[in-house]
Amino acid sequence: MPDNEKGGGKTSRRGFLGQALTAAGTAIAAPTLLNQASMAKEATQNSQGEITVKLTVNGEQQTLNIEPRVTLLDALREHLGLVGSKKGCDHGQCGACTVLIDGERVYSCLALAVMQEDKKIVTIEGLAKGDTLHPVQAAFIDNDGFQCGYCTPGQICASVALLDEVKRGCASVVTADLTRPPQLAELSEKEIKERLSGNLCRCSAYNGIVAAVQQAAGQTPPSAVADVMVRESGERT
Repeated sequence: MPDNEKGGGKTSRRGFLGQALTAAGTAIAAPTLLNQASMAKEATQNSQGEITVKLTVNGEQQTLNIEPRVTLLDALREHLGLVGSKKGCDHGQCGACTVLIDGERVYSCLALAVMQEDKKIVTIEGLAKGDTLHPVQAAFIDNDGFQCGYCTPGQICASVALLDEVKRGCASVVTADLTRPPQLAELSEKEIKERLSGNLCRCSAYNGIVAAVQQAAGQTPPSAVADVMVRESGERT
C-alpha cells in the first residue's frame, strides 16, 4: 500500500476523496431536504389549520378565517361579536342558540360555519329594522314572554320561523286535519306549544311566550289576570 494511503494519523487520498464527495452530497441534498420538511409542515398546517369562509349575516357579508370544526354559534359569538345567540346546552337540546338560515330555524350549536356559505343567516340582532322592533320582539315585551332572558333570543327566532311556517301551510304533530293546516288567526295554544317544544325556558315563562306568539299572529291573547283566573277555576273543578 502506498504511503499516502496508510494510517499513522494522516488522511489517505482515498479517504480525502470520500470525505469530499460526502460533503458535496450533503451540500446538494440539504436544500432539498429542507424544502421537503417545509412542504410537510405547510401541508400539516393546511390540513389542520384555518380556512377562509364567507358568511352573509344579517344582510352583511363577513369573511372569517376559522378552523373547519368551528360551529356557527362560535363563529357568531367569538369571531363576529354577535352574542345575542346564547350557548346553553351546546348539544341541540335547549334551543337558546336558535338562528334563522334561509328562513328556517336552526340550532347554531349543531351547524358548522363552513357549511353556511351562500346562505342568509339572521340572528336576533338582525330582526329589528333600526329602532323599530320586529313584531315578535314587541309582542314578547308586551306579554312578558321572558324572565331571565337567556333563552329569549332563541325563543324569538323560533317564533318568527313558526309564524312563517304557518303562513306556508305547514302542519304540526298536533294538527287535527293535515289537509287543512291552521291559519294564523286559528293558531291554538296547543299548536304554539308543540311548535315551540324545541325551545326550553328554565324560568317557565311559557304563558307569556304563547301570548306573545298569539299577539304576533294577529290574535288577542288573554290578559295575565284572566289567564290566572281560568287556570284557578280549572284547578277548583
